[in-house]
Amino acid sequence: MPLVVGVDSSTQACKVVVRDYETGLLVRSARVPHPGGTEIDPNFWWEAFRNAMQMAGGFDDVQAISIAAQQHGMVCLDGKGNLVRPALLWNDLRSSSDAHELISELGSGKTGKSRWVQEVGTLPVASLTITKLRWLARHEPHHANKVEAVCLPHDWLTWKLKSVEGDLDALTTDRSDASGTGYWSPIENCYKPGLLEMAFGRQIMLPKVLSPYELAGVTANNICIAPGAGDNAGAALGIGMGVGDVAISIGTSGVIMAVSARPAMDISGAVAGFADATGHFLPLVCTVNAARITDAACKLLGVDHAKLYELAMAAPPGAEGLTLIPYFEGERTPDRPSATGTLYGMKLSNTRPDCLARAFVEGMLCSLADGIDAIMAQGIPIQRLIMLGGASRSEAVCRIASQIFGFPVETTDEGEHVADGAAWQAARVLSGGDEPPIWDLYKYISYQEKPLPAIKAQYAEVRDLASNGKEKF
Repeated sequence: MPLVVGVDSSTQACKVVVRDYETGLLVRSARVPHPGGTEIDPNFWWEAFRNAMQMAGGFDDVQAISIAAQQHGMVCLDGKGNLVRPALLWNDLRSSSDAHELISELGSGKTGKSRWVQEVGTLPVASLTITKLRWLARHEPHHANKVEAVCLPHDWLTWKLKSVEGDLDALTTDRSDASGTGYWSPIENCYKPGLLEMAFGRQIMLPKVLSPYELAGVTANNICIAPGAGDNAGAALGIGMGVGDVAISIGTSGVIMAVSARPAMDISGAVAGFADATGHFLPLVCTVNAARITDAACKLLGVDHAKLYELAMAAPPGAEGLTLIPYFEGERTPDRPSATGTLYGMKLSNTRPDCLARAFVEGMLCSLADGIDAIMAQGIPIQRLIMLGGASRSEAVCRIASQIFGFPVETTDEGEHVADGAAWQAARVLSGGDEPPIWDLYKYISYQEKPLPAIKAQYAEVRDLASNGKEKF
């Protein structure tokens, strides 16, 4: 019984699954937490991975492994492969001003934005690696001068697996993760050295970008290493997304991603034009506020999530005119980093627990619906909506989502979608690139409600009123 390993090295933890190559059956698993913060010594990732693998039974009976990880993080290496400084993570926002400067350096206003989208499919934002390199060159020149190579979290972990003793030529990545750097084009399948030099001031080594099922190398004990992926692309593999599928993940942040046969080209910056891990594209929208909105509602009302959703279902759609704009921690989509949450339409008659619960749930879902609209505005067809994350296991949330999104929604039971996707990729590589046996990992439940566009219209009217403030949409 050949076994394969999938790894999800996320911001919060390292999660490992060991699955049967033939059936996908989960044999064993483990989870080890990562330290918090927005920068971290990558050695913590390596130790967490090693500990998780030990807890999951080790490598002795494993034939292939794949690592998926948080995207965008900047891991800088010197000429001997030593770490130059702690890695800056995707959620480190210190390079926000550098992102704006980089856009303007390709042209003023829409010209700069258009040129960036044409070059790499995505506008620079603080999460992207290229903006972090600009920040490093400006603020830590003593570190920048030592850098000979830059890679991403999953690249570095994959490289460590190879035991190549500092050989920078052995660094590899994949299309999905490379597309989140800001200096690789998913459209042309190549790096953009001019953009890298503009940001950092000089050229440095970059990982080789592997094709989706190309062998990345082998471990010291001859285990096949797959290319790996960024975490969102790994999740898409895990749930078996194909062209026309859209996944809405309701975690701390919200992610709306679609598998598309053609790239996204959105100069507004709402849709990031990433690649997936199969050779297609992964247009993606990210919101800052998602599950934290319902967490805040629970605190406000003094209830748990089950009771919150029960209250929400007891209120009428539209919460009798009560509308929440859920930008509690600022917002990325739309780009309103200094925004705050706002509750509109309060009356004595609707300021009740049920209407408040409904307004919070609808506000969170309407914000995600804006992301779906942005995906559709790129001409990307939607055939299937899949909801992921803890809130998606609530029947009430799924039913309200179907009303607001205007589509049936499917949800799946709990699983480690990113690690499972990595395990599937490992199986595909082990098969020699041929299709591995089909895995049936999850059961899906479908919810189809009558579309209620009035909810979105009520939200949009208030959201657009809010745009008359300091920050414009």
